[in-house]
Amino acid sequence: MTSASGIVPLDKSASLRERVEQAIAAAIVSGEMAPGELFSAPGLAARFGVSATPVREAMLHLEKRGLVRTVRNKGFRVTEVDSDALARLAEVRQLLEPPAMAQLAARFTDAMAAEARTLATRIVTGAEQQDLAAYLEADRAFHLLLLGYLDNKYLVEIVADLRERTRLVGLKSLLNTDRLEASADEHHEIVDLLQAHDARAVEQLMRRHIGHVTGWWSGEDER
Repeated sequence: MTSASGIVPLDKSASLRERVEQAIAAAIVSGEMAPGELFSAPGLAARFGVSATPVREAMLHLEKRGLVRTVRNKGFRVTEVDSDALARLAEVRQLLEPPAMAQLAARFTDAMAAEARTLATRIVTGAEQQDLAAYLEADRAFHLLLLGYLDNKYLVEIVADLRERTRLVGLKSLLNTDRLEASADEHHEIVDLLQAHDARAVEQLMRRHIGHVTGWWSGEDER
């Protein structure tokens, strides 16, 4: 769950720096740490209950991802969302992921379905519990898992990079709405269509699903 301070709790399975980076990235991507807002390393360290060193290391990594920029002697400012860049990132994903899912449909197995459904259920649970960090992590794992079944590491790496660059600042505003739950439920629908080997339908659903990036999740209505 998101903490009262607006910062997500740390995942204890990763290194300290990775845990801090994951939590801060989830807060930035979902809009909990708003564009333009300034944060100091000591201030964030106090919220997480860690020293400032892993926070600074995490923020430097996030700066490379374009999520923050350093403000000398002050800390780190969350970068503004570039709507044109967001649209272009979604466009590239549209070129890659829907055709990939259509290709996967022909070789999808029950074992793959069982593994994917575990993550789909975690996504739905994250939406129901208003846990954006869990929702985003399970969502990332779900989509990369499916792409991984195609046995093309370059495809997985490219899409993972595109997802890391994508901002979903409208996600927080969707808490307690039908839209977030509908988006979560689409993951089970994707598995259903893959398991039915319906290439055309799963490709169409993936196009609509990715469309949420520039629609619901951007804070704007989809046209």
